[in-house]
Amino acid sequence: MKRTIAFLLVFLQAVPAVAQNTPAEQGQVLNLQDADIRVFIQDVARATGTTFIIDPRVQGKVTVTSQQPLQRTELLDVLLSALRANGLVAVPTASGAYRVAPEDGAAQSAGTLGGSLGDGFSTQVFRLHTLDARSAAEALKPLIGRQGVVLPSSRGNLLIIADYSDNLRRIRNLLAEIDRAGGVTETVTLRASSAREIAEVLNTLLKGPGADLQARNGLVSIIVVESSNSIILRGESEAVRPLLPIIADLDRRAEGAGDVRVIQLQHADAAQLVPVLRQLVGQSVPSTPVPATTRVSSSTRAGMNQASEPVPAEQPPAPVSGNEQRASITRYPGANAIVIAASPDTQHMLAEVIRKLDVRREQVLVEAIVVEVSDTTAKRLGVQFALSGRNASGAPFTATNYSNARPNLPAILGAAVGSNVLAEGSTLQGLRDAAAASLLGANGLITGGIGQINGDTLFTFVINAVKSDTNSNLLSTPSIMTLDNQEATILVGQNVPITTGEVLGTANVNPFRTIQRQDVGIQLDVKPQINAGGTVTLFLRQEVSSVAGPVSAASAELVLNRRQVETTVNVDDGEIVVLGGLLDQNERLSVEKTPLLGDVPVLGALFRSTSRQRDRTNLMIFIRPTIVRSAADARRATAPKYEYIVGQQSAADPERQSQLEELVRKYLRAEPPRLPAVPPVSAPAAPTSPPAKLQ
Repeated sequence: MKRTIAFLLVFLQAVPAVAQNTPAEQGQVLNLQDADIRVFIQDVARATGTTFIIDPRVQGKVTVTSQQPLQRTELLDVLLSALRANGLVAVPTASGAYRVAPEDGAAQSAGTLGGSLGDGFSTQVFRLHTLDARSAAEALKPLIGRQGVVLPSSRGNLLIIADYSDNLRRIRNLLAEIDRAGGVTETVTLRASSAREIAEVLNTLLKGPGADLQARNGLVSIIVVESSNSIILRGESEAVRPLLPIIADLDRRAEGAGDVRVIQLQHADAAQLVPVLRQLVGQSVPSTPVPATTRVSSSTRAGMNQASEPVPAEQPPAPVSGNEQRASITRYPGANAIVIAASPDTQHMLAEVIRKLDVRREQVLVEAIVVEVSDTTAKRLGVQFALSGRNASGAPFTATNYSNARPNLPAILGAAVGSNVLAEGSTLQGLRDAAAASLLGANGLITGGIGQINGDTLFTFVINAVKSDTNSNLLSTPSIMTLDNQEATILVGQNVPITTGEVLGTANVNPFRTIQRQDVGIQLDVKPQINAGGTVTLFLRQEVSSVAGPVSAASAELVLNRRQVETTVNVDDGEIVVLGGLLDQNERLSVEKTPLLGDVPVLGALFRSTSRQRDRTNLMIFIRPTIVRSAADARRATAPKYEYIVGQQSAADPERQSQLEELVRKYLRAEPPRLPAVPPVSAPAAPTSPPAKLQ
């Protein structure tokens, strides 16, 4: 029991003290067993006069034993080693103090450059003279500690490294050995090969699996100069020299491969690319008919009445050199390939042009909304009467007839009188047909009567009153997807026959009629052009047409309603813009009356017919282009429309699976396009009320 108490007394005396109290010039002896790391930092700060800022997260125990007294610098080194063993780091600050914190995130907090505290964590900037900063950073990453960071800076060719000071000294010595002025720069101009292809081969050779050329010979920078088809190599001579014979051998093999080269196209169309390549080498290109879409219509040429004229074809440029006249360029349609027979220089020039043009073209989804709301209101009130004598009474025949009143009273009276005085024949049948057409064309309230005045005069009247309201709402949403700079058309409608001529001939001998068919419906013609910055230039024509009906009851010719917009607009990607609109309101008031009698108050209504009609039309066209650059963009554009159609089918028959879903899975053997699931947004937690205070 006494031995245990004595041991505890010795331990308690050793914990708060760094060492036994000895004169400062003789140093201090450390003898710590599982002492608190924070107490140890305080003791070292007191013994050395150094200021330490301790992070609240700093925790741990330390055991240190020394046989000889330690000086001030030696105490600091022991402290830094103990901190590093406990996952802690001392970061120098601008004021000369040191911040002690866990080493997680030490690179972000190592703000002082060039710290020199033993094994402390600091940041240093290394300026490279011959090495490339990016390549040097890749090579030094394995040498940086777990919490260290190395960042290249292309401006000034700098390396920024945050790590422990001892590791920074080792990296500084390493860079001093390899970043010497003994580097060389070699420029190699290729004759038959492509500089980009050779550069890719060299990069694969230097960085590929199992390749140790770069590790043995140092860092090499490879720069491609496409304008001169050259490669610039920069680095240590021991690393650059083995690459030169490799480049020369590859270029020699390409030159000896022959004067014929076959290039397989990945995205472009060989038929469209061959004329461009032929013009580059000065060959004449056969003229082709100008497409209809490039003709200038007489209806779109202001102040001109000429017929359509083709746009003149662009003249081919002059040949670049005499050797290019011997170049032969053709295509193989079966494989969408281009065959070039020319000198190596011409082959290289054409191959570079093909490489830049043979890229995946972006697409544009053009969606339009056409809204037309119309309202027609009509009111009509008319009174017609007739007076006629009978049995030779001598009373004159008197009647009123108004063009805006239905039915036509004289036509009805004519059929009635004709039935009594005319025999059966074509004349009587014509009177009856006119009366029937007048009655059938009337609508609304029709009332009338017939009577006698003094027994020898007949009196007849007809009153027609009608009010009609017609509302229509046309909503169409044409949409189409096309390639960039590629014209596309969508038409949903009917092909209606329109009579353009008719010849009966003498006595109806050899009659004939000419008919021209015309598309009637919704048509969208568009040609998008994607510009820099995400804008789209749309060359488009939107037309909405419909059949209004025959011109009149006596003519079978059709009247077509037509709304058309033809314009060029700039629209941002995914934005909606209005193309045009029409706000039209027409009011018609027609009054027919008997002179003098129709102006009499109150009773004048019996001698006049009034018709009022109001037509109001609101038409708006909206457009929205969306750029489709990738497969993910295509899915995002397809999935909403697919799910909308599926929802419409399911709503029509909820008990049966959508037919479209079944066809996609069974016929196309694919899963339907779906939008990615959006994770639900968790509701914020309700704030908890603070605990009540005790009174």
